[in-house]
Amino acid sequence: MAFAHSPDSKRGHPPQSYAAHIGGVADRAFDAAGRAAKYASLDGDALKKAVYHAAVLHDLGKLDKENQEVLSGKRKARKLPVQHADAGAAYLLDTLQVVPGAVLVRSHHIGLPDFVEENTRSGESVLRDDAVRDRVNRSLPELVKLHEQEFRAGKALPGTACNIAGDASLFFRIALSCLADGDHTDTSAHYGEQTWLEPLVELRPEDRLAALDRYSESLKEDSDRSRLRSEVYAACRDADIAGNIGSCDSPVGTGKTTAIMAHLLSQAKKRGLRRIFVVLPFTNIITQSVGVYRRALVLPGENPEHVVAELHHRADFQDEQSRQFTALWKAPIVVTTAVAFFETLASNRPATLRRLHNLPGSAVFVDESHAAMPAKLLPVAWRWIKSFAGEWGCYWVMASGSLNRFWRIEEIDEAQPDIPEIMPSMLRGRLMEYEKHRIKYRFLDTPLGVAELVDWIATLPGPRIVILNTVQSAAVVAREYKKRFGLDSVEHLSTALTPADRDKTLDRVKSRLLDGSDTQWTLIATSCVEAGVDLSFKTGVREAASLVSLLQLAGRVSRHAFSSAESVWTVTLKEDGLLRKHKGMGDSAKVLLDLIAEGAVISPDLCTVALKREIRFAGAFSDSLLKFEGLMRFPQVERDFRIITSDTRTVVIDEAIVSRLEDHLHVDWRDVQKSSVQIWGYKLESLRIPEISGRPGMYKWTFGYDAFIGYMAGFLKVEALTKGVGDACVV
Repeated sequence: MAFAHSPDSKRGHPPQSYAAHIGGVADRAFDAAGRAAKYASLDGDALKKAVYHAAVLHDLGKLDKENQEVLSGKRKARKLPVQHADAGAAYLLDTLQVVPGAVLVRSHHIGLPDFVEENTRSGESVLRDDAVRDRVNRSLPELVKLHEQEFRAGKALPGTACNIAGDASLFFRIALSCLADGDHTDTSAHYGEQTWLEPLVELRPEDRLAALDRYSESLKEDSDRSRLRSEVYAACRDADIAGNIGSCDSPVGTGKTTAIMAHLLSQAKKRGLRRIFVVLPFTNIITQSVGVYRRALVLPGENPEHVVAELHHRADFQDEQSRQFTALWKAPIVVTTAVAFFETLASNRPATLRRLHNLPGSAVFVDESHAAMPAKLLPVAWRWIKSFAGEWGCYWVMASGSLNRFWRIEEIDEAQPDIPEIMPSMLRGRLMEYEKHRIKYRFLDTPLGVAELVDWIATLPGPRIVILNTVQSAAVVAREYKKRFGLDSVEHLSTALTPADRDKTLDRVKSRLLDGSDTQWTLIATSCVEAGVDLSFKTGVREAASLVSLLQLAGRVSRHAFSSAESVWTVTLKEDGLLRKHKGMGDSAKVLLDLIAEGAVISPDLCTVALKREIRFAGAFSDSLLKFEGLMRFPQVERDFRIITSDTRTVVIDEAIVSRLEDHLHVDWRDVQKSSVQIWGYKLESLRIPEISGRPGMYKWTFGYDAFIGYMAGFLKVEALTKGVGDACVV
C-alpha cells in the first residue's frame, strides 16, 4: 500500500493511504468545481476538467520510493526528500496535455506562478522544477504505473480539451481554490482537525425575505424617520435590476443594512443565487450588522452562526497543523471586511484562495464601496467585479451613504458605464435634501500634540467621537485622556482589541449614547467605527485622511436629525512622543487639505473630484497593477494589492485558547477569530513574539493586554522604553 500522509504518533493517527487521499480530494474538488461551474457563462466545463485532472494527479510525486519511506513512517524527516508536485505537472503537460491542470498541480503548495517569468524559461523548464526535473522524467512511467495500481477512479476522467475562454486570471484562482480546499479539507479530516462536517445551510431567499419583511415591519414607529425608512426598504426590495451590477445612494439613518439585504434576497430568488456577501469597509466593526442579520434572517431551528458567518479578518494558514482555522465562505450569508474579501480575490496562495470557489453564483453588497480600499486599488478591483458579474453569475450592489460613482472615472473604466440605480430618483432627491442640513464641517489649522489634543477635545460639546489614523495614536490619546479625566470620561475602540472585547466596548458605547444625561465623555477610535455602525454623537473630530473618511465620520454625528447642524472637525497632529502618522493616508489627506484650503464646500458632491485627484497621484501604480493582472503575474498582484499596507499576522490573546491549540484539543475557527488580533510581522519579530507550539503561522501574545486599549497596553510600554519617551505619554 502507498501513502499520501505520514502517521501522527502524538495524536494516534495512522498514515493516510494514497488511494484514500486521492479519492477524497478528487471527490471534494470536483464537487466544488461543479457547484461553481453552474454559474459560469464561459468556462464551467474547463473548470471541471482542469480541477479533476489536477486533483487525481496532484500527489503523483509522493509515490517516489524515498518519499514513501517517510510517508509510511519508516523514516523520520521534516519534509519529503523529493519535491512531489513536479511529477503530476509533468504528466499533465507532456502526456495528457492539460496545461491548466498542470498549472494547478504546480501551484497547490507554492501558489500561482508569474506567467511572464515562466514564459521566459526554456521549453522543458516551463511549469517544472529544475531541481528534480531529470529525476522525475526518469521515474515518471513507474510513478504513473503505481498510481494506476493504487487509485482506480470511481468516475471516468473528463475529456482533456481544456480551453479558457474568459478571464484567465480569475479562472486559475477559482480552480486552485477548488483543488486547495479539497486537498486541505481531506487532509484535516484524516487528522481529525476540521469543522468540515458543519452542515451546508441553503440560502432559501424566499423564506428569508419573508422573515426580513416581518422584522422590518416590527421596527415601524409613528415618525417621519420611520416612514422614510419603510419607503427606502420597499423601494430597494422591489427594484428590478436587469444587469449584474446595481448601485444605491442612501444617506445615513435610512435603513440601508436591511433595505439592501431585502433587495439581494429578492435578486437571489430571481437569479437562483446560492450565497450573499456583505462587504464592509476595510477596518470596520462588523458585529452590529451581523447581529441585525441574525435577528432578522435566521429561520426556526437554525444555528445563527451557520447562517450568518462573521469574518473579522483573514486567518489563512498554509501549514497542515494550522490551516483548519482558515475562515471559509460556506455560510449562505457571509459578513466580512473589504480587506478579507478583496485581498482573497488578489491572492495567489492556496491557503487564502481555498474559499474563493464559493463566490460564483453569489450576490455581493459592497457597503461604502468608495471607501472599501485606497483609490489606487479601485481599477483592478473594478475589473474583478465586472468579470465575476459577467462570467461567474455574481450580482453586485455598490452602495454608500455618500456614493462616489467611481466607475464613471475614465482612469478606472474607459467605458464609463451607466450602472442602474436601485433607488427611484425622486426618493433619492428627497433623501439628499435632508442630508444637507445635518452637519457643519470645520477645520482646526494648528497641528496638535497629545496633551493639546486632549485638552481641546474636552472643550467640545459631548458626547464626542474622535477618529485617528493609527491604532497606536488612538491608544496613546485614549490613555492620556483617561489619565487627565478618569476612565469614565473615555472609551476606546480599535483593532488593538480582540473582536470579543470590541463587542463589549461597542455595547457600552451604545448604552451610554442612550442616556441623555451622560454627555461628558469621548470615544477615541480608529476608522473601525467610521461606517456601518449605528452611533450618533454630538460632535465629531477626524484626523485628516480622505474626504470619504470625513463624510463617513459625519454619519456618526447627529445621525438621526434632519434639521440641526452639528460640527465635524478636521485636525492634523504633530508626530511627537508616541503619536504616529499613517503613511498610507498621505495622498488622500493632502487632497482633503487642498480642498479645504481652496474653500470647497465639504459635501458628497466633492467625492468624484477628490477621487480623481487621488487616482492621479497613484496613476503609474494603478496602471502597473492592472497590467500585472492581465499578464497573470500572480505573485506581483498578491504583493501589490494591499488594502492595509502591512504584513500582519494572527496573534491569539486568550491564554485558554492558546493552551488548547498547543495541546491539539478541539478549537473552533470562530473562537480563534474572536480571541485574536492582527499585528504587523515586523513588530512581532522585534518583540520576539513566539509562534504557538505546533501551529505554524499562529502566534501568542506575551506582553500586556487589557480590555481598554488591547495589546497596546503592553506594546506602548515597550515602545516608550525603546524610544526613551516619558511616562506622561503612556500612563
